[in-house]
Amino acid sequence: MTGVGAVGVVSSVQFIRRRKRLNLALQGGGAHGAFTWGVLDQLLGDDDIEPGWLSGTSAGAVNAIAVAHGLAHRDRALARSTLETIWRSVESSGVPDLLRLNPFLSGLAAAATLPNLTGLMSPYAFNPLRFDPLREILERAIDFEAIRQNCPVEVLIAATDIGTGRARIFRRSEITADIVLASACLPTLHHAVEIEGRHYWDGGFSANPDLVTVAAESSVGDTLLVQLNPILSPGLPKSPRDIEDRVNTITFNQPLLRDIETIVLAREMKSGWLERKVGRLARLGQHRFHMIAAGAHTAGLASDTKAMPDNGLLTYLHGAGRIEAGRWIMRNKSKIGRSATIDLRATFLSLPVDGPFVDEPDSKSSMVEGSDQPVAQTAALSRP
Repeated sequence: MTGVGAVGVVSSVQFIRRRKRLNLALQGGGAHGAFTWGVLDQLLGDDDIEPGWLSGTSAGAVNAIAVAHGLAHRDRALARSTLETIWRSVESSGVPDLLRLNPFLSGLAAAATLPNLTGLMSPYAFNPLRFDPLREILERAIDFEAIRQNCPVEVLIAATDIGTGRARIFRRSEITADIVLASACLPTLHHAVEIEGRHYWDGGFSANPDLVTVAAESSVGDTLLVQLNPILSPGLPKSPRDIEDRVNTITFNQPLLRDIETIVLAREMKSGWLERKVGRLARLGQHRFHMIAAGAHTAGLASDTKAMPDNGLLTYLHGAGRIEAGRWIMRNKSKIGRSATIDLRATFLSLPVDGPFVDEPDSKSSMVEGSDQPVAQTAALSRP
């Protein structure tokens, strides 16, 4: 009886440990999404952490759908291998496949970066046949029917309705290759994706990623944001390339800041004896957030690396993601289900307007209590 009881205790402990459930909110960022691949690879290798809801946009949607594919088959190893398959396929397809149907532009590609090249012509002109290597990659690697029918967690994929400019959040039961492609549809590279008579562009314009729906509706009380795009950037951009890059950074960060403002407002809103204790606002206010940021590893990368993946870049970012996730797990795994490890207001909404940037990522004055993330995103702001 003692032996059986001991086994029962061990099994119960293992079961409890595996109940450290964590929603995953995955930002878009082109090829820099390989950092998120590394984060997910590390998290999926930890049996104590169980993925909750998946919310993804653009490259984050691609990463989310790879994880959902594995979970739909109850196989975490499959999720990890699917992530690798997709990213290695993205690397092998590369820019030449995107432009090879147009000899004129293929020649220009040797002398111009992709962002500059796409400013010359509309994708409806240089890619009239709607060639998109990502479609083939997804359809080969992902069992969308299994995700719709069998995935044990909710999946939220954001795309932007061109007609309204508003986010459309697609749910697990709707997910198809078209929806993932819509979420990752940059209007300078691809034709708009039509779904049920509506046309969509990249979800990063409107939800990058959706945090409010996850925090308000998921039964899992913790969400990990994998942030690819730093909020603050040093220096004044003056060249056309730097100006375009800063405009894109600001544009794609606004939806995230909007969601965070909503969540912080719900957390801080009080109305005396009428203070809300239940419902959507209460869930927003009580939700625990965590973050792993890529800024320390991407701050020195040229902006066009987001659009031109190569083996060296993807390998570097995947390794960086694994390292950062490993550090986060070591410091914060015990806090899942108990306390947040990032102060959203201090990190995103109380940023300095002027003054020097902090050069020491581990500066105690810049840290949120109980967190390994600096308040002012010092990792993303460190001078080169």
